[in-house]
Amino acid sequence: MLVFIQNPASRVRCLVSGSMIIDFHTHILPPEIIGRRDEIAGREKWFDALYSDPAARMATAEELIAEMDRSGIDKSVVCGFAFDSLDLCRECNSYVADAVRRWPGRLYGFAVIPPLIPGSGAELERCAALGFRGIGELLPDGQGFDLDEPEHLKPLAEAAESLKLPLLIHMSEPVGHHYPGKGLTTPEKGISFSRAFPELTLIFAHWGGGLPFYELMPEVRRDLVRVYYDCAAGPYLYESAVFPIAVKMVGHEKILLGSDFPLIPPERYLRELDEAGLGEKELAAITGGNAMRILGED
Repeated sequence: MLVFIQNPASRVRCLVSGSMIIDFHTHILPPEIIGRRDEIAGREKWFDALYSDPAARMATAEELIAEMDRSGIDKSVVCGFAFDSLDLCRECNSYVADAVRRWPGRLYGFAVIPPLIPGSGAELERCAALGFRGIGELLPDGQGFDLDEPEHLKPLAEAAESLKLPLLIHMSEPVGHHYPGKGLTTPEKGISFSRAFPELTLIFAHWGGGLPFYELMPEVRRDLVRVYYDCAAGPYLYESAVFPIAVKMVGHEKILLGSDFPLIPPERYLRELDEAGLGEKELAAITGGNAMRILGED
């Protein structure tokens, strides 16, 4: 007897009636930066923490597109690495801009900016002129800024508001196991930043460090109206039941599919979503509808 087994993307696509599947959190790096791994790790502490191990994978644009084709992803939001160096950020942004030009309609560029470094405003304006759709993934711990010190971030926030660009920000849990990249940007800091800049559209990566739970508090929910959560690195952090539980806590309208590729292939998240018992409306929103709305494509 022949048994036809669809891959997770195919099953999810059938469930969402042909809607776009969008990975809202991926990373690519220029081959030149990948080739300088050791040298850059010697002067960028956060990069060193994540990539000094030769087994830690970095990916080019070509590798991302190949993985998207393999996993059945239609479009991806693509970021470089948020270095503390403006020159390295600029190099990443130029590479992302070139990738978006090479694969039109498949990639959306987000700009990595070191908020406290002079000249970052001009780099953000350059990226906006190149058609970038957002800012991020920013790394507060690695780039030396704190979300609960909003006065230092006011220029970035005002620029983002003026350019109508959402911010994707790395978040971490205040409890649980240690891992490379776990920092001190925990839920209370995300609440503080959102409260200070209520007109900003924010995406708190990695389930916001557990912030969705606190949205069950009405006064917290009021401060997070324009906050979304991606599930990047979720399989390393939570059981797969996080999907239906998070939907109950914050609603399917605030959750984004994000793989953190090349850390984890997007197919793994599609498998978990396929098994989560969510309805068509919920799946369609999480796998693409919410992303399209944030990107202005709905």
